Amino acid sequence: MSVITGIDRAERKELKWRMDRAEPFALLEIEPEDDYRRGHLPQALSVPPDRVADLVPDLVADREMEVIVYCCAPDCANGRQAARELQALGYTNVRSYDGGKRDWIDHGLPLENETTPVVFSPGASDAGSVK
Repeated sequence: MSVITGIDRAERKELKWRMDRAEPFALLEIEPEDDYRRGHLPQALSVPPDRVADLVPDLVADREMEVIVYCCAPDCANGRQAARELQALGYTNVRSYDGGKRDWIDHGLPLENETTPVVFSPGASDAGSVK
């Protein structure tokens, strides 16, 4: 487990392994709600980036529970920023899946709640945008 800016990282293979075994942890997508609705990692809860402090205490009451945050892609800072915010709120076991949805999809893993397939558009003006 490597550390980036004081936040432990979670890796895709570990997430998948833990999901398959129904291990307890909270998985939070730190993206706008519309992006979440288009498709998110299995078991993930939606937390818009500007609502972390408002929503997470109700979603994850146990501040010692492992919380893994992610956003759309490795170049998106929403997940790491949310992890730092959660640590400031007293969460003691926070990690970031820095690869995010892009890494998940690129490795052939499915998203939930998709109305249409999620495809990352390489020509999009925002490198982390989902089309």
